[in-house]
Amino acid sequence: MAITLAYLLLGSNLGDRAARLAQARHDLAATAGRLVATSGLYETAAWGLEDQPAFLNQVLALETELDAPTLLAACLAAEQQQGRERLVRWAARTLDVDILLFGQEVIATPTLVVPHPAVPARRFALTPLAELAPQLAHPQLHRTISELLAACPDLLPVHRL
Repeated sequence: MAITLAYLLLGSNLGDRAARLAQARHDLAATAGRLVATSGLYETAAWGLEDQPAFLNQVLALETELDAPTLLAACLAAEQQQGRERLVRWAARTLDVDILLFGQEVIATPTLVVPHPAVPARRFALTPLAELAPQLAHPQLHRTISELLAACPDLLPVHRL
């Protein structure tokens, strides 16, 4: 079976955020593939619904034999393990796991869009992604992650812990 390098964004702003990200790393390594790199932890103010606690974010580079829909199912299972509820869009959450990139694949289905369409506009995703893969080319925009970060319109500060 083919191995794909996927980049996942973890985020949490409820409870012990760092412990939640650590548990997510463990769960995803056990169910979805081999972690080959992890970014540092970054804190940023909430995006979207701003009146909520700050987020901790981290990007994982994961080698996986799973196809993209099955990887998405593993990400959703990791969220469920930590009690994720989807009641209000952009609300506070115990854990959020997004597939940012899945190799160089472009996927557009009703349940999964990869590359994640919001990546170019979200500094909290680009900053840890640039730590791991600054010269990686976005498969649709044909610009590197560093170039996308430099042009990112999101002005929310992102602080490495």
